[in-house]
Amino acid sequence: MNACLLDTGPLVALLDRSEPDHNLVRGFMADFRGARLITTGAVITEAFYFLSDVQNGWASLASFLDASAAEVRDVFSPEALAAAVRLMTKYTDTPMDFPDATLVWIAEQIGTDNILTLDRRGFSSFRFGKNRRFKLLLDL
Repeated sequence: MNACLLDTGPLVALLDRSEPDHNLVRGFMADFRGARLITTGAVITEAFYFLSDVQNGWASLASFLDASAAEVRDVFSPEALAAAVRLMTKYTDTPMDFPDATLVWIAEQIGTDNILTLDRRGFSSFRFGKNRRFKLLLDL
């Protein structure tokens, strides 16, 4: 595994001890090696929002991103926004929000199916490329 997408849920659970999945994510991240973490500006924005009531939540998020050398992709170009709209329209029944759509778009761009997410329903349904499924690494 050379790249792994990072969704909002695990970021928040890792940094907020009151989250039900805190220990699961913390344990996974303690053993996580060898792959670069890739996320999007939309995911980071959403994580900042969810961590707004957590003491030092914002600073902890910034520190984690720095320490992990996570790559934060820009998803606000016209091409990325058009792709996100296309994907959100396609998955209205699931539903897919903007941060999810940006991760699916990045998966298409780089060809990775590895994802750290707590959104099992969404990322079990979402497809990219030629009908590729995501590998939900927290469930393996």
